[in-house]
Amino acid sequence: MKEKKLEITVYEADNVKELAPADSALLHEAINATKNAYAPYSKFNVGAAVLLDNGEIIHGSNQENAAYPSGLCAERVALFYANSRYPNVAIKAIAVNSTVNGKENHDPVYPCGDCRQVLLECENRFGKPIKVIMGSASKIQAVRSIKDLLPLSFVLKRE
Repeated sequence: MKEKKLEITVYEADNVKELAPADSALLHEAINATKNAYAPYSKFNVGAAVLLDNGEIIHGSNQENAAYPSGLCAERVALFYANSRYPNVAIKAIAVNSTVNGKENHDPVYPCGDCRQVLLECENRFGKPIKVIMGSASKIQAVRSIKDLLPLSFVLKRE
């Protein structure tokens, strides 16, 4: 068996001033979306903002439920709403940010495995990469495609 190495590129900035204006604006939208989270159990509020090809921005926030795991992550809330509201419009980017007990996390929060798979489905659906921007109090990280966060991904081939 041969060894195969996989590499990803993660872009990192120390603050929003280093970002392109559109990325900075999208990250601010995600930060604002954390305020709409319903997280009475974990106190871990996550906000997501999705930028569509038509310029629309869709917000999502995590929604917890006492009957765990009946809640839903911010990313999927935003993605499912975007796809149901604008079913024929591709997603250009998603920004994610989080707070714990009202304070911005020190490190970026990354989409969970379920959210990564849904992002991948959106990329495959429209045949376009989705930039993923993950913010925090100390740094901002971004990848150009969800495939960077899900390199050995499950893809159902459509005939």
